[in-house]
Amino acid sequence: MEKKDEPQRFRVGKISFALLCSLFVCCIVAQVFLAGLAVFVNPSNWAFHEGFVHLFEVIPVLMLVMSFVGKLPRWAMWQSLVLFGLIFVMYFTANITSILPWAAAAHPVIAVMFFWLSITLHRKAWRMTFIQKPIENV
Repeated sequence: MEKKDEPQRFRVGKISFALLCSLFVCCIVAQVFLAGLAVFVNPSNWAFHEGFVHLFEVIPVLMLVMSFVGKLPRWAMWQSLVLFGLIFVMYFTANITSILPWAAAAHPVIAVMFFWLSITLHRKAWRMTFIQKPIENV
């Protein structure tokens, strides 16, 4: 299907997905920055780190919805689900400290995975939406 024959809702879904990917990457960077503020500047910044996640935890769900609206490839749907699952893993590792201290130590490692996956998804979404290069079906 050529770009000009593409239904409007598919185009809107693709653009929305790409913009949500960009927003999610920015939120991950901001969240890591807030953690750095809490560790290196003032521990009172933990409240900002803990509260900020509630502002962006719904973005992967919106990305999943837009992957259906835009009739995106399956990788978009699955990677959105993985991002949403990683949010639950992050909550788990942050709140299991008293029982499993080593799990809490995995929290920043998972943040690196979060960043890597969100950047990868962002690149693929923008390439698919705006550059129109074919993307391998990963």
